[in-house]
Amino acid sequence: MQTVVSGIRPTGKLHLGNYFGAVKSFLHMQENYNSYFFIADIHSLTTHPTPEDLHGNVKQVLAEYLAMGLDPEKCTLFVQSDVPQIPELYTYMNMNAYLGELERSASFKDKVKNQRNNVNAGLLTYPVLMAVDILIHKADFVPVGKDQEQHLEMTRDFAKRFNNMYGVQCFPEPDAYSQTGKLVKVPGLTNNGKMSKSGGEGDAIFFDDEDKVTHKKIMRAVTDSGPTEMNQTKPEAIQNLFDIMALVSEPSTLEHFDKLYNSCEIRYGDFKKQLAEDVLNFVRPIRTQIQDIKADSKYLSDVAAQGAAKAHESAEKTLKEVREIIGFRRFY
Repeated sequence: MQTVVSGIRPTGKLHLGNYFGAVKSFLHMQENYNSYFFIADIHSLTTHPTPEDLHGNVKQVLAEYLAMGLDPEKCTLFVQSDVPQIPELYTYMNMNAYLGELERSASFKDKVKNQRNNVNAGLLTYPVLMAVDILIHKADFVPVGKDQEQHLEMTRDFAKRFNNMYGVQCFPEPDAYSQTGKLVKVPGLTNNGKMSKSGGEGDAIFFDDEDKVTHKKIMRAVTDSGPTEMNQTKPEAIQNLFDIMALVSEPSTLEHFDKLYNSCEIRYGDFKKQLAEDVLNFVRPIRTQIQDIKADSKYLSDVAAQGAAKAHESAEKTLKEVREIIGFRRFY
């Protein structure tokens, strides 16, 4: 079975867009590939989180992905810092990464521009650590968005360079993962593109929000004064709300409000009340599951330990091979 690797940044609560994007993709992967999903807590150190925030965010993300369907029996779900082979291989691979190529990284240029007071070495070598996360499990595929394509290409370069330097075929050159079927792009509530944390608290529907918070966000969503012609094209802000309804509501509900819009009879207040009710009916069971899992420290501990053990086995096998190739051989 082919292997796929993907990282999860511990940046706090997940929202509806994450669910229909990354989570749905992960659920497909765990059924069809040898899948490694890791919570990238070492990566997050470039922003200097407090220990409390770091641990709390890792716990939150672990609970959320479990609640949304990641199965530790079907995939390897682990915390990056629980696998010491990763920083060791990171050290070795840094020796074969060159300053010029690292400085040309789009993400590094962006960080230099936007966080001038924290341009640390970890930001410069970030692509190397990302490559190691992938190469240590000899991944065949990596799910990447447009903004990560350069990092995947650098990973392929690092793999090829190591293989050529030592005359081996140790690392495969991973390809971008492409799921059969189109991934859903969930729009935000503020008409600023897809749903995201960067759009502000009012833009995203978080699974961990209280009912009243979610209801208020939806009722405040941008609308217009209503259609003035039969069957007219919906403006983007209105289409966004219909797109969300298509994900969480019964088809008959969507059809009902679509007909009202096309006949110029829609009342946006009623429409948004129905949307809020359907969103909450979709979110509540998952939110309850998240809360139950977060409260079950033993279960979280068991999952993390199980994932660490499985990731250790894979990583140590690769690292042992790499040490031998490089020439690290003990005298005892």
